[in-house]
Amino acid sequence: MADRWSIGIFAGSSPLSLGPAPGVHNPVLTAADVTDLAAEFVADPFMIRTAAGWLMFFEVLDADSGLGRIASAQSDDGLRWRYRELALVEPFHLSYPFVFEWQGERYMIPETLAAGCVRLYRADDAAMSRWRHVADLVDGPAADPSLLRHRDRWWLFTCPRPYQHDALRLYFADDLFGPWLEHPASPIVDGDCRRARPAGRPLSFDGRLLRFAQDCREVYGGAVTAVEIEELTVTDYRDRLLDPPILGRGSSFAGLAWARAGMHQIDAHRLGPERWLACVDGNG
Repeated sequence: MADRWSIGIFAGSSPLSLGPAPGVHNPVLTAADVTDLAAEFVADPFMIRTAAGWLMFFEVLDADSGLGRIASAQSDDGLRWRYRELALVEPFHLSYPFVFEWQGERYMIPETLAAGCVRLYRADDAAMSRWRHVADLVDGPAADPSLLRHRDRWWLFTCPRPYQHDALRLYFADDLFGPWLEHPASPIVDGDCRRARPAGRPLSFDGRLLRFAQDCREVYGGAVTAVEIEELTVTDYRDRLLDPPILGRGSSFAGLAWARAGMHQIDAHRLGPERWLACVDGNG
């Protein structure tokens, strides 16, 4: 069966206690909402808050070329969304548009496997409609690159085996533009497709560090698991898998009609004390 990914909005008291946002009819974005190309699906959503509300960036699979493009949508409240436009197109496949703000600039590190490296883009305008390639961070195959800022240092998680989904590499740098060094414990996951491939934005809350991983044991993109990082220094790394999955197969949301075949992405943002909002995706 062909993939039928779409995007929904979840809310809750913590990134570990999220469910369909009240009053929201999920999915909030589907391939039918895309207006500037024929789309097979939309997936891999990431959000960023602006003075005017929210912007979301996500993969659109172009039905004509078979390549992923990066598109955007906007929302006043984070709950109701309207498609905006294509935001980034390259001659190769793009997905997983990890968007973030740093020192007054907006950046993105989408998955760029065909380029053979993790590419950093910077928004050329306040509306984040145009993006410029400004640096290459690390070389080699790197699926779903995910950044974490922790203790004045950058940490980068990538999956080097994007078709086995069973390994995770870790890099660090003092400056976003590098130089980037591979962690001495890397690969920090090897041979485990339950907790390797990144599934969204790592984050810190209530004194805890979390990363999210795809559980691909049964099928690619079957579920999202949470992994608590217990030690993260330039010499040591330790984490533990939190069970059960928080999204998709084996979770409380395995029966969602629009995501019955699986879920593989979460991007959670704190709105206030015990108030979180997240964009997720699901395969129906």
